[in-house]
Amino acid sequence: MTENDKTPKKKIDKEPYKRPNKGLSTFIGEPANKIVKKYGKPNRIDPSAYDYEWWIYNKNEEKYFQVGVCKGKVVTIYAIGSKTNITPFQINEEIQDIYQKLLLDTDITVQYDKGTYRFELSEEDLNMRPLVQLGSIYAQLSFDKFKGTLSGVRFMDKETLIKQRPYEISYRGRLIDPAPIVESRWRAIEVGSEKQIFDLTNILRSRFELNKLLWDQKTAEVAYNHSKDMAVEKYFSHESPKFGNLEKRLQAAHVFYQLAGENIAAQYMDAPSAVEGWLNSEGHRKALLEPKFTHLGVGVYQKYYTQNFIEKTWK
Repeated sequence: MTENDKTPKKKIDKEPYKRPNKGLSTFIGEPANKIVKKYGKPNRIDPSAYDYEWWIYNKNEEKYFQVGVCKGKVVTIYAIGSKTNITPFQINEEIQDIYQKLLLDTDITVQYDKGTYRFELSEEDLNMRPLVQLGSIYAQLSFDKFKGTLSGVRFMDKETLIKQRPYEISYRGRLIDPAPIVESRWRAIEVGSEKQIFDLTNILRSRFELNKLLWDQKTAEVAYNHSKDMAVEKYFSHESPKFGNLEKRLQAAHVFYQLAGENIAAQYMDAPSAVEGWLNSEGHRKALLEPKFTHLGVGVYQKYYTQNFIEKTWK
């Protein structure tokens, strides 16, 4: 990121799209009790690394969504359930249909609190996770490039977008950062991310009419140890210099299996972004959607993510 001496020029030939008057995006900026009034209390509350709490609505996977609540106000919503109302979009909508109704841009300029922030989207960003302004809020679309459809959407206010910085950014003014995370709080954030990855993995498997995976605690511990090992030892690989490959790590933990697979990721901003990243990588997608797998263990250490899949044997 860079700080510019000159304010980025706003494009004058494009008007921002109007904010929808129905659907989940209408709750951005509203008191959180409006969500409770409409959808009831969340099934779970997970802390995040960005000052808000994730309210998880996962009772019905077809209506799965997460609500980011900060100081009693809704600041972001992530939706992946096929029957969630994400007007003006739809989960599983054809990408080409979205291209036809929206003019996607590589430069998005945000004016906020006396600052000017310009997000610069790469070609990959535009093809897989474009950003769209909807009046006073923003929507980050997550495309399934293999299927050619919309996989998920994240609505957010300006401050949350600036804090998360999901794209290259240049700015003038003050760069807004989330509050520092004390060491004692990290584990709660990590556990929440592990649960979200588990939920989202099964939603995607159901989307492709595959069996749901069961949680396996021993396998999750192997995954967590690998994420922590990568972070502490500063490497990124399926093979640990100390503990070896997945086969050796599972054997050391006395995990019995017939087939195993592993997905790893690093520096994604949160669990949904990591899962969407795996979905759009051919090798990771294969593991995510392998029909033979029966169990899953997820381990997150700060911004390092590991999924360990197994086809379990009962020895």
